[in-house]
Amino acid sequence: MPDPAVPPTPPVPLAALLAREDLGLRQIAGPSDPSAVIHWAHTSEMADPYPYLLGGELLLTAGVHIPEAAGSGTYFDDYVSRIVAAGGAALGFGLAPVHDTVPRALVAACDTYELPLLEVPPRTTFSGVARAVWQLMAQARHAELRRVTEAQQSLAAAASRPDPVPSVLRQLAQRLGGRAVLFGPDGAELASAGRPAQPVAREALVELAQVVRPSGPGTPTAATHVTAGTHLAAYSLGAGHGFVLGVAVPGREAGDHTIASVAAVLLSLLTGEHQSGSGAARASALVRLLLGASAEDVAPLLGAGEWIVVHARPDPPTAPDPVAASALGAALGSPLVDVARDVVRVLLPAEREPGPQPGWTLGVSAGAGPAQWAVADAQAGRALARARATRAALVRYGARPALADLVAEEDAEGHARSLLAPLAAPLPETLRTWLSLHGSWDRTAVALDVHRNTVRQRIAKCAALLEADLDDPDVRMELWFALRRP
Repeated sequence: MPDPAVPPTPPVPLAALLAREDLGLRQIAGPSDPSAVIHWAHTSEMADPYPYLLGGELLLTAGVHIPEAAGSGTYFDDYVSRIVAAGGAALGFGLAPVHDTVPRALVAACDTYELPLLEVPPRTTFSGVARAVWQLMAQARHAELRRVTEAQQSLAAAASRPDPVPSVLRQLAQRLGGRAVLFGPDGAELASAGRPAQPVAREALVELAQVVRPSGPGTPTAATHVTAGTHLAAYSLGAGHGFVLGVAVPGREAGDHTIASVAAVLLSLLTGEHQSGSGAARASALVRLLLGASAEDVAPLLGAGEWIVVHARPDPPTAPDPVAASALGAALGSPLVDVARDVVRVLLPAEREPGPQPGWTLGVSAGAGPAQWAVADAQAGRALARARATRAALVRYGARPALADLVAEEDAEGHARSLLAPLAAPLPETLRTWLSLHGSWDRTAVALDVHRNTVRQRIAKCAALLEADLDDPDVRMELWFALRRP
């Protein structure tokens, strides 16, 4: 079965939890693995907790669910095997108030299925264990953020040195405790730094670099692999240039991907732009726009064909960090990135099909020519709102032909303006979002970042101003057609 998707939280070493003297926890079964970690604590007295586990938990139970004859059958084997199947990291058994000792059959089952079993003394509450887990997690998060911040600063300083590329590679290798390699468009190793990797790992890293080197639609911008105990990663440095950053480290730690992504962004600026002239082309496009040229006139400087717009918001929603936004652009394969308030916008050629990005919620427009970039921008914003409302990692704007396309553009726009004339901002956008989410108050509130009562008040005001019954499907359909006009 597939590996469980553990929560996106920094892991806590199980040994660190056992070392807390205030808890008095004791491991009495299962392997004693120093590398064992947990991602959170969860309490359950269900006989089968499988449906309620995400993976990586320390499951706490007082044994309320255990029947009297459990020790003579397969109850404990079934119970422990289901926890392991769900990806549970460890089991904590409380000695009070139901049981005075941990059942022997449970100890045997945990040894059989190699699940760490912790004895929780009567003086220690489950809430106290959970609090200790969150405290350790907060400490780990703080340490991770401090490490990433220090690495970002050192990489930025290295990029400003007279020998920026070797300096960035040296800093990256030092921060990750491994080796960093820059591969050229032909696959040759141009520069490297850090401890040498094993020959088999070096060969595997060369092959991994080929995986991310741009070769057509669908080419990934990053890839990872483990060979001979060495963790490998490769990052494409800008679309179309062919430069690749390779990393080989003995062990992957929290924050490594973020640090390597920052280095990839810096190296893409130091290599791809100068080698391909794309930086000069973008600068020329910007100057021409500022001097009054149209998007159609400057688009050839950026590349031929249709384009798509991507709107992205961090998870959880926060003000996007410029470095993280640049890393997102690198992951999507485009340096055309704009941080606008709480949304990151990325413009990229339509043939580069964007995929979900960890830590981001994405809305993707339909393909559009330069004359329709503003329309595509609005489409991406609507797709992002729907993605957030439906808790999807990525939503693409539906661009298939519809009945509305049978009506002349001028007639459709005139009808839409006449029908929606009584509505002033923000009512049209609220109504459009509410209709797109099938009248869901809660999802509309999430998509618009307002309270559900605000949504109700706005929809009621729309109904009054339009003098329309919004429960009538014919009315909803007509309004939807009108609201879909750009």
